[in-house]
Amino acid sequence: MQGTQEIDNERYQQRPDQGPKKRYAAGVLKYAQMGYWDGDYEPTDTDILAVFRITPQDGVDPIEAAAAVAGESSTATWTVVWTDRLTACDKYRAKAYRVDPVPNNEGQYFCYIAYDLSLFEEGSITNVTASIIGNVFSFKPLKAARLEDMRFPAAYVKTFAGPPTGIIVERERLDKFGRPLLGATTKPKLGLSGRNYGRVVYEGLKGGLDFMKDDENINSQPFMHWRDRFLFVMDAVNKASAATGEVKGSYLNITAGTMEEMYRRAEFAKELGSVIVMVDLVVGWTAIQSISHWCRQNDMILHMHRAGHGTYTRQKNHGVSFRVIAKWLRLAGVDHLHAGTAVGKLEGDPMTVQGYYNVCRDAYTQTDLPRGIFFDQDWVALRKVLPVASGGIHAGQMHQLLELFGDDAILQFGGGTIGHPDGIQAGAVANRVALESMVLARNEGRNIAEEGPQILKDAAKHCGPLRAALDTWGEVTFNYQSTDTSDYTPVPSVA
Repeated sequence: MQGTQEIDNERYQQRPDQGPKKRYAAGVLKYAQMGYWDGDYEPTDTDILAVFRITPQDGVDPIEAAAAVAGESSTATWTVVWTDRLTACDKYRAKAYRVDPVPNNEGQYFCYIAYDLSLFEEGSITNVTASIIGNVFSFKPLKAARLEDMRFPAAYVKTFAGPPTGIIVERERLDKFGRPLLGATTKPKLGLSGRNYGRVVYEGLKGGLDFMKDDENINSQPFMHWRDRFLFVMDAVNKASAATGEVKGSYLNITAGTMEEMYRRAEFAKELGSVIVMVDLVVGWTAIQSISHWCRQNDMILHMHRAGHGTYTRQKNHGVSFRVIAKWLRLAGVDHLHAGTAVGKLEGDPMTVQGYYNVCRDAYTQTDLPRGIFFDQDWVALRKVLPVASGGIHAGQMHQLLELFGDDAILQFGGGTIGHPDGIQAGAVANRVALESMVLARNEGRNIAEEGPQILKDAAKHCGPLRAALDTWGEVTFNYQSTDTSDYTPVPSVA
């Protein structure tokens, strides 16, 4: 890889021990000298691998900084401790084995670190995060650090149950094939009574949507107790299913202050006949895995709203890339995951977002630097996650969404359904007609990326709700520069 600066690895190729007395003499050694750097190390098939973007403080050598990250995320502390010799210390030390300058970002480096599999508890994302992002991000010798990607060996992937339902089984339960699923988030998020909330759900589902959805911050507030919402919503779901002859659902948000309360709400959703429940990312990794196991045992789909992720995933120089969060969530076991739209109101570079979708849906993810994927990842038959596109999208973008993300996605139009000038049901009709006309055109071999606007206009000639939707939002775009983009550009194809 080319960068803005060469890395002199030769200085660190000698073995750091230089005899046990010197290595374990009391005092302070550089992390590289303590054994956390090995430029000759060849990762094994059972190593967990991570790549960090690091910005060392002025005067801090990038290899020493990489060794410090490896040390502080495994066994090291700031000074030599003789108790290392009571362990298989060479095995348990993480090893930084490669440092590359970040292209066109002077002072930033990609450092690659290998961790022995025995450092991690099986089937626990909580333990992974405690190690990989524990103390490292507060380390003073680094101005900033970002976890860009991870590779989990097949042996570790097999310790996780993964999504409780998966794309294939979900489509079979819903009897919906050959197209993306359609959804909408009830608006306004907060303030509706239970009865009015249920009416919004009914109108959206009756108009042709597959799902309606609670938003991240609707839990059990004074204006609407969660039990009231569940009762009115499921009444709406059942009536819409009867009216349309289709299986319908609404994501009932069971997020609560305690795990016991989450289970109580989940059980009530099941009693009412819901096919799906929802939790927010902010409930934490232990809660996510716990409710995932409950969903698997109770044949429920688990929808994950990524509430809060932007506080640490959006900036390129510090935090955790969302592609890593997506990998953790697939292992932890969610069926749906909000993964960006690229064309809506929320952050998202198209190729980067495609990388997130690939992580959710691949059987084997291949290294793809322009999409931010640094490692091959074998998912060894772990069930697939259905990515959700939501946030400022509308029927006029249907060709872009289908071209970007394909069939295995949920396209969720909140304001783009409920804000329709002719009402909620008309908004749902507009989205369903736009989707089905675009899928038909694609299946007929038409170039929907280029012909999409005209395809929608032609469909609108025979569909008043779609015509009104295009008149209202057809020209609305959110063209802002994404902050999280790949550092590598695609190689032009040779004709």
